Amino acid sequence: MTKDEFYMLEAIKEAKKAEEIGEVPIGAVLVMNDDIVARAHNLRETEQRSIAHAEMLAIDEACRTLGTWRLEGASLYVTLEPCPMCAGAVVLSRVDRVVFGAFDPKGGCSGTLMNLLQEERFNHQAEVVSGVLENECGQMLSDFFRNLREKKKAARKNLSE
Repeated sequence: MTKDEFYMLEAIKEAKKAEEIGEVPIGAVLVMNDDIVARAHNLRETEQRSIAHAEMLAIDEACRTLGTWRLEGASLYVTLEPCPMCAGAVVLSRVDRVVFGAFDPKGGCSGTLMNLLQEERFNHQAEVVSGVLENECGQMLSDFFRNLREKKKAARKNLSE
């Protein structure tokens, strides 16, 4: 097992915490010097806050833990490709490396729709490693949304009876 796979498995554990509470299963861990300094999972529905994405929460926790907004030397592991907001937070917090699992065809800004993390016009760029444990990360999301659709379909059926 590679180091990237090890830390992605930790991010997957966070994603499963999100799923257990009905959140979209996305998890993140932030690593510095081979230590996990922050862990987070999606809390957008729970907290009704649009910015409560796993990456944003992990970056915020890391900044508070380390006492600095500059996360130089850090690697962020996340189960889904970062969106524009999260990619922007990575750039602004100076995270050096982003490792993600599944690609996001509808909002991915680490290579799919665009690559904000390596935009040369910004004053910071991050290395991007994509597709680490992609199948595991993607399957978790596919299963979640399939189950959600089935629940909604069953609820509509119950209402019409």
